[in-house]
Amino acid sequence: MKRIFTTLAIVAAIALVVSFALGCWSRWGGLSDRLYILHFVFGLFAAIGTIAVHCVVFTYLMGTGRTVREVTLAYHMPDEPLYRRVRDLKRETHPWLIGACLLTITAAAAGMGTQIRAWPWQVHFALTIATLIVNYVVFRIEYRKICINEATIAAMMVEVDRVRAQHGLPPNAVALAEESV
Repeated sequence: MKRIFTTLAIVAAIALVVSFALGCWSRWGGLSDRLYILHFVFGLFAAIGTIAVHCVVFTYLMGTGRTVREVTLAYHMPDEPLYRRVRDLKRETHPWLIGACLLTITAAAAGMGTQIRAWPWQVHFALTIATLIVNYVVFRIEYRKICINEATIAAMMVEVDRVRAQHGLPPNAVALAEESV
């Protein structure tokens, strides 16, 4: 998941920066009509892409949390430390990523408000700067939480193999498949 997330986050961050640069260029560069269309397209792509990246992290943390919970129950393992750690990661990360999504949506809406001249352009500009900063911070938070989550899942698989060995069962099939690769 780290590699997938890193790739998606970099693409989303680049799209946000390109959209911001095109918006500044269309505002102050004199070629506003042609550049505005590019800014609009990149802005739409960047907003949807950024929200999609946060949704992937949301889904990943929810899914792995449920998996750890099911394995904990199936192997009669205590909630401490593995399930609790995954649950806490989810609870710590979700407010950040939801906030980043809402700010991204707000910046895009302000851009539309600016286009129809209902809002001053400064509102869109300020929200866009805030969106760039907040998404950078949240991407870093998500990356750290994904790394911790992956380490927790690896620790859980070690514990599963230990329990299986106690009961005379072979190691789990996932570990065997990874060793053969």
